[in-house]
Parts: sequence; structure tokens; C-alpha cells
Amino acid sequence: MTKFALAIHGGCGVMAKLDLSEAEWNAARSDLGRALEAGYAILERGGRAIDAVQAAVVVMEDSPHFNAGHGAALNENGIHELDASIMDGETLAAGAICGARHIRNPIIGARAVLEHGDAVLLAGPAADRFAESKGLAVEEQAYFTTEKRKRALAAMKAHVAAGTAVAASEAEKHGTVGAVALDQHGHLAAATSTGGYNNKPEGRVGDSPIIGAGTYARDGVCAISGTGKGEFFIRHVVGHEIAARMAYLGEDVKTASAKVIMEDLKVHNIGAGLVAVGADGSVAAPYNTDGMFRGWVTDAGEFRVASHAEVMSYP
Repeated sequence: MTKFALAIHGGCGVMAKLDLSEAEWNAARSDLGRALEAGYAILERGGRAIDAVQAAVVVMEDSPHFNAGHGAALNENGIHELDASIMDGETLAAGAICGARHIRNPIIGARAVLEHGDAVLLAGPAADRFAESKGLAVEEQAYFTTEKRKRALAAMKAHVAAGTAVAASEAEKHGTVGAVALDQHGHLAAATSTGGYNNKPEGRVGDSPIIGAGTYARDGVCAISGTGKGEFFIRHVVGHEIAARMAYLGEDVKTASAKVIMEDLKVHNIGAGLVAVGADGSVAAPYNTDGMFRGWVTDAGEFRVASHAEVMSYP
């Protein structure tokens, strides 16, 4: 049995391989590696899985290469509305925020909700006020905006105007970041953060802050973080569905994850992916799109990162 493991994703909204320049891939690869290093450092010294997934997600939220925090997608009105959640598999405690506009690191906001204990999910201005009351870093909207997201919003608006939104690439549509971990004490945790999809309706909330859909962790079973069209993750209760298949059908984490991503969701013709870790330290990272930013590391200390089919060592 693996003593500990960590897996991360940077979203299945990855540009086609021919459109991803070597410089863009190297920059994203570096940030994926730094996220793995942040989580691994905690797990290696015997730290908690929930601290490891938070640390990994913070690195990706701070990177402009992923759709979360700095670099998040813009809604139809050119506004960032941020969603995140985190779950502790040991106690099933969870915290989430949605529709926030100013929390620098939404995953830290979600963790604060978990630690506060009275609520699982806080929305909109109340989430921002809660974060400020807890002394968390907040930013003006401009902090989250990148030129890449401005171009993606313009592209999606053009698709909508032309009636070709269905043909838009995954990179033009959406993206998410997430992490799952097993620690040396046998505890599991999961965390997910996103800006949603480009040109989304104001006030829209996807699966990322919904416990049991985009994020789920239960000791003895698995931890899941998803990426894709959130409405379908919610309808299929993806995180819990995978855990249920493992607990009640006896499937392993790779079989259960592949069934949901490659069969249940693929028939809807939507891009989807996830990372998962089982109670034995097994890692799964299925996706049905052209690519998915992802990476993993176990107690063997071998770091792996990828954007498309080829998996590479890091550094």
C-alpha cells in the first residue's frame, strides 16, 4: 500500500496540442510541478491530506495559466465570479464558497468556511464579507484578469453570435483546478477551485463548490476533484457516484472513475475529466477531451506531469 499520494489537475479545458506553444506548456508544466511540490512537502513530513490539497490548489490559483484565482474566466458581463470547495475525508467536514468576486485565494476562503463550522457553502457578497472578517487577502477584480481570459471571452461571444458555441474548443469554454490526497495516517481530502466557464451567465454556479459533485472525499474509499461542464457533474453527482461504485460494487478507483468520465458523461458530448486517489494510494486521472493538465506524486518521490497523452517526469 502506498503510504501517501497526491494528484492534481489544471482543468480539461486545454488547448489542442498543435495550438499549445512550447513556452506555454513549459510555463504551465512548471506551475503544475510547483503545486505538486507544495503538497508533497506536507505529506512527506507526515502532514494532513487536507493541508496538502489546499497548498497545491493555492499554487494553481496564483498562476495565470489555469482557470482559478488569478487567470479565472470572465462571465457574460466581464466579471469574475469564483467558486471553490474543500473536503476532509476523515470527518466529512466541508467548506465552500461560490460567486465570490474578491477573495484572492478562493480555496482558502472555502477552508475558512470549513473551519468555522456553521455552514458548508457561502455565496456571493456574503462569501467576500466572511473572508474579509477572517482576515483573508482580498483583491479588486483587475487582479484576476488576464489577456488570455479576455480573448477567450471575446471568442465565446463571437461563437454565440454566430451560433457556433457548440463547436468552441475546450480552452475557449472552461477550466478548473483541483487536488486530491492520501496522507500517511490514511486520511483522504479533496479540493477544487474555478472561475467557471467563459461567458457564463451572471450568478451561475457549477459543480466545483458542490460537495458530492465536483469535490468529494471519504476515508476508506476515495477523494475526487472534477473538471468539465459542471451542470452534468451536478446531475450525475459525480464525486459521490464514484465513491458509491467503489463502496458498493467493489470497483477500484480507476475503474469507477473511467466508467463515469468515459461512459456516463461522454454520452452527453461534454468535455470532462477528474483526478482521484483511492484509500490504497492508487491514482486515476481520466479525461475525454484532447487534453487535461494533470500531475501526481507518491511516497516514491517520482513527480509526473502532463497536458495531453504524453506523461513527463518533473523537473
